[in-house]
Amino acid sequence: MKKTIFIALLAIFSLSATTAFAAEKNSTTATATTKLTEEEISTYRARVEEIREMDKSELTSTEKKELKSELKDIKETMRKDGTYLYIGGSTLLIIIIILLIL
Repeated sequence: MKKTIFIALLAIFSLSATTAFAAEKNSTTATATTKLTEEEISTYRARVEEIREMDKSELTSTEKKELKSELKDIKETMRKDGTYLYIGGSTLLIIIIILLIL
């Protein structure tokens, strides 16, 4: 019993070490400083509604591309505001095994 717990803990620590070193250094500081205010969110939403209501049939292809890139930038900015939790498959499997052992 002690041997299997030791092997499970050894596997957990060895698998988690590789993901810890793979993370970017500035990822935590970037997410902490990108909180949007209500004014910024409302201006982004107003701009998106304005683009949706436009008559795009009269626009040239370059103008359409510019609108698409602007919408992508707005979408990316809005997504950065939220907090996401990512759990990999191997990590989830290890957590389930540990719960079954205990």
